[in-house]
Amino acid sequence: MIERRPFDELGAADFGWLKARHHFSFGHYHDAARDHWGALRVWNDDQIAAGSGFPPHPHADMEIITYVRQGAITHQDSLGNHGRTEAGDVQVMSAGAGIRHAEYNREPEETRIFQIWIEPTRRGGPPAWGAKPFPKGDRAGRFVTLASGFAANGGDIGDSGDEEALPIRTDARVLGATLKAGQTAQYALAAGRHAYLVPAAGEIELNGVRLQARDGAAIVDEPMLTVTAIADSELVLVDAA
Repeated sequence: MIERRPFDELGAADFGWLKARHHFSFGHYHDAARDHWGALRVWNDDQIAAGSGFPPHPHADMEIITYVRQGAITHQDSLGNHGRTEAGDVQVMSAGAGIRHAEYNREPEETRIFQIWIEPTRRGGPPAWGAKPFPKGDRAGRFVTLASGFAANGGDIGDSGDEEALPIRTDARVLGATLKAGQTAQYALAAGRHAYLVPAAGEIELNGVRLQARDGAAIVDEPMLTVTAIADSELVLVDAA
């Protein structure tokens, strides 16, 4: 089963400095049918104006993955971490028992991100943060694991390169791929798993379902995901319990 969620039908918020689309209930937007997808709780498509951002605020018991699509995001937190994550790269924060953080766009242009929240397997524990570059050329024509809570020996879906991914504390993977027009990539989805796929750019066909840029696809009971690019495309996929 694949449910297409068109971009222009997603929840929306506009604060001037921040324009956001919500694939799931978030903030003032609530849709009882879209509170979560398995352990996936939030997928926000954020556009952050130059020189603005999210001031310090707390989180607990959530795995927060930031995929930078354009520009860069600068992170600060109560652990003393500070880092700048550029377009195409990824940062993760395990909120654990509690952390305060801020995310700013220090760039002279708009920054665009996907902010993805996944519920952790266990509550509590010490908070943590990390970031890593993932060159788009390394994911050309295939899915590459960007963040994973599976052991380095590959979990239950074979050799997915989890040992190179940023660690998260949940039974989930976040993957990325770049496809040229006409290229196809596949991903095996184990029984009982929930997948969610968004083309950050381009246009694709997923198991016969056409998706435009920034549309969402909620997927379950599809043993093999076959993605064909109609135009040059950049993809982000979550595989969660």
